[in-house]
Amino acid sequence: MSGFGPTGENPFEGIPFLNDLSRMMRSSGPVNWDAARQFAVQVATGGAIESNPDPLERMHLNELFRVADLHVADATGLPTSTTGALLRVTPVTRHEWTTRTLDAYRPLLERLAGSLSVKPTLDPNMPHLPDGADQFFEGMFSLITPLMLGMQAGAMVGNLATRSLGQFDLPLPRPASDELLVVSPNLHAFSEEWSLQPDDLFLWVALSELTHHVVLGLPHVRNRLEGLVLDYVKGFQLDPEALQSSLEGVDPTDPQGMQRALGDPTVLLGVMRSPQQALLMPQLEALVTVIAGYVDHILDTVGTTLIATYGQLTEALRRRRLEASSGDQLVEHLFGLHLGRDQYERGTAFVAGVIERGGHDGLARLWTSERELPTPAEVDAPGLWLARIDLPA
Repeated sequence: MSGFGPTGENPFEGIPFLNDLSRMMRSSGPVNWDAARQFAVQVATGGAIESNPDPLERMHLNELFRVADLHVADATGLPTSTTGALLRVTPVTRHEWTTRTLDAYRPLLERLAGSLSVKPTLDPNMPHLPDGADQFFEGMFSLITPLMLGMQAGAMVGNLATRSLGQFDLPLPRPASDELLVVSPNLHAFSEEWSLQPDDLFLWVALSELTHHVVLGLPHVRNRLEGLVLDYVKGFQLDPEALQSSLEGVDPTDPQGMQRALGDPTVLLGVMRSPQQALLMPQLEALVTVIAGYVDHILDTVGTTLIATYGQLTEALRRRRLEASSGDQLVEHLFGLHLGRDQYERGTAFVAGVIERGGHDGLARLWTSERELPTPAEVDAPGLWLARIDLPA
């Protein structure tokens, strides 16, 4: 390749800083997982050394979760174990939460990488294109895409780790397991910040995590949500013009500037959703909205009788979840998941409408099979949903 290094194998050859950067970019797969882990841990911990959770805390949390398990199983009528094993809870540091969450999200992120495997093409009418520019940019994209995806994944998970109390603050499906993670330092920090009774907070989180675990553990719900998210990430298309424009303004001698540019998902994926993604969004939002409304209903049903300070806890925790973090914004952009005030209120209204028309027996039919999952229109018209599921299959 003329004009871009003596061997043509490295588009940054001959440029010392960028040559070093290209070596860091090299990855054995579609996502640079080393970069993802390093970036996630740095964001999550700020470089601080964390103390391991007290083993006595693990024992105490498991006792509280066993109490919650009995109540959630009774209120939902659904099995709380997804594998047949005994349910257990593991308190973890932010560091451990990031590494295990990256592993859990790996299939989704690699599917995203697969949707970006097509090489971008440059507009031949662009001015000032030197000889060999196509080969240069093709080589640059092949190097930079795994690193950018790794850094974006790391930024997302690292930011989530600074706030998450458990593993279902956002209802992204994880591999089937009967181990639930809670983030010990975040639980203690939130309890102190709001002057909450620690055991009451732990029990509230146990009820929330278990109800999510029960619903997302149903194979047809998991498959439907995973399918929608995977289809969403497949809808991304490379935006070479945005990437070129962003990198043009970056000082290659400024590592922080490079990090900001490479960690911004809009640089690689663009700001706008593709037409395919726009069609999927109502279906994806309908499912996560109904899950959120159902979880809140079970929490209200069980929590008001089980937790003395339930009202205070619920006010604090539901206010907290509406405060979007950087991690939430990255999840929304990468996976299409958004839960704001409107979505929570919509889910609550659906559940209330079903109970008003069909009672709790009607609501229990919600998770019977994929056929019973509501359409976007039915989320706003629970009577239509009840009428449809009464029709012969």
